[in-house]
Amino acid sequence: MKWDTKFKTNLLLGLFIASLITANLIGLKIAKIWLIEVSVGIFAYPLTFLITDIIEEVHGKKETKRFVWIGFICLLFVLTLTTLAVSLPFAERSFVKDEYTKVFKTSLRIFVASIAAFLISQFHDVWSFNFWKEKTRGRFLWLRNNASTIVSQFIDTMLFMFIAFYGLPKFTAAYILRIAMPYYLLKVLVALLDTPFVYLGVWFLKKK
Repeated sequence: MKWDTKFKTNLLLGLFIASLITANLIGLKIAKIWLIEVSVGIFAYPLTFLITDIIEEVHGKKETKRFVWIGFICLLFVLTLTTLAVSLPFAERSFVKDEYTKVFKTSLRIFVASIAAFLISQFHDVWSFNFWKEKTRGRFLWLRNNASTIVSQFIDTMLFMFIAFYGLPKFTAAYILRIAMPYYLLKVLVALLDTPFVYLGVWFLKKK
């Protein structure tokens, strides 16, 4: 196995897709981290922005958009198969019926919210990273990494929460903002902490 640039790029693509799918599969669980209640998907989903920033820094905007479209197709594929699996009748010998349905059944509204938030926030991240790269003339990687990711994560968080839950009992705009902002602020902290890993990823991808 040759660890050339093509292999390492494909490896990052695999990790990008794995992070995206994992975030959607585990994201229904709400955990309490310090004083904040957040989806456990926060351990996987921010990695997608980290990876696209590495790819755009090394390969440019076109390759990064390819990552996003492939991720979208894979997400659509997994969610379609999951919906099919949930809709099929259980055999008598199946021992996980109600539990299986509770875990894997996703409403159409949450499905649409997830897809829309992913596409819009990721394409904004691609545009924003490229915008700051041109403004800084290729310098200050830490600036374009954080500037693009922090805004994109805000778009992703708010789009998902409002599309998925707005209008449901007690889910007013004020209530959604109250539960979404701590989650978003934790994402900002993760974005700031992952800056060294962006530099490490760029070095890894460029290294002969």
